[in-house]
Amino acid sequence: MWLKILIVILFIGVLISLSSGLVFLLRDTGNSNKRTLYALGIRVCLASALVIAIIYGLASGRLNSTAPWDRQLHPEQVAPTTPDKPN
Repeated sequence: MWLKILIVILFIGVLISLSSGLVFLLRDTGNSNKRTLYALGIRVCLASALVIAIIYGLASGRLNSTAPWDRQLHPEQVAPTTPDKPN
């Protein structure tokens, strides 16, 4: 459970850094401030931490996929079907 919370927090942090970088970019035109560059660095660090957390979750088995197209990769998760009997 803590891994999913960490992933959500990192994703929200990436979105906040992205939006603050956009604001800094629009406000600091012609100014020599490096706030946009710092926002980019923070975003890259948060995004790499997010990717590492997702890879760790998939590799350790704490995260799994329930997508319908993933069932053929994991046939044990598919419920057995019984053929219909003709009347």
